[in-house]
Amino acid sequence: MLPSGQAREALYKAGMTMPLKLAIAGCAGRMGRQLASAALASGHTISGGSEAPGAAALGQDIGRLAGSEPIGVMATDDLQQATSGAAAWLDFTVPQATLSVLKVLPEQGVRAAVIGTTGFTTAQEQDIAHAASNLAIVKAGNFSLGVNLLEALVRQAAARLGEDWDIEIAETHHKHKVDAPSGTALMLGEAAAQGRGKALSELRIAPYDGPDAKRGPGEIGFSVRRTGGVIGDHEVTIGSEMEVLSLRHSALDRAVFAHGAIKAAEWAAQQSPGLYDMSDVLGV
Repeated sequence: MLPSGQAREALYKAGMTMPLKLAIAGCAGRMGRQLASAALASGHTISGGSEAPGAAALGQDIGRLAGSEPIGVMATDDLQQATSGAAAWLDFTVPQATLSVLKVLPEQGVRAAVIGTTGFTTAQEQDIAHAASNLAIVKAGNFSLGVNLLEALVRQAAARLGEDWDIEIAETHHKHKVDAPSGTALMLGEAAAQGRGKALSELRIAPYDGPDAKRGPGEIGFSVRRTGGVIGDHEVTIGSEMEVLSLRHSALDRAVFAHGAIKAAEWAAQQSPGLYDMSDVLGV
């Protein structure tokens, strides 16, 4: 059970972050519920939440949806109502829905948005960049604080170690995951390539297979495992002929992504309009 309203306020009396009014897109979905749970557990207030027209959760208490006590705020399909009075909007839905609400937020006085939605086209990415002229937007494909710190470390290591150090990225996920390599593995590969001043498309190689699978200098290799219910394990190894450096992250709870998004919202609410990522939030 999450702490009561008074207990949540007490958390902030002992800390440095002021409570925020947060609004959540898709508040009845799996990620939406986790965002609501993380927001309440962190001492924030949920001022609103949206659901698609006709959704079964419309009119239901968002606190209840998050597995907590009722908070008196109901899921709605009215974006003006869902966003009114919020300091930040958290959106992990679908591209068109995200873009639609970005037009509404400035009119409702919302200063910041956290976007975990993926799958935007190039034109839609440009629309988000345009919206950042009026909003402080933190956009990322993975909001785990540990993964984003790992990304920075990989970039630095690749920049400081020469092409005689081989880079391999291994990832393991649950057996139901359909894409491979994972988006996070590709993100780490991009960081490694950036560290070497090149695009990943120039350095990425196909999986090793067959009698002529020797790797070349400077290449970045990927390996994938799918097993059981693994949430997500990622490891980057950078090795020379004499030593190997291993950088690894393991997700133990899916809620890690929601808690990272809350940290991003806390940070974004204090920023000027602009388009940011988790590297900015972490200061790396």
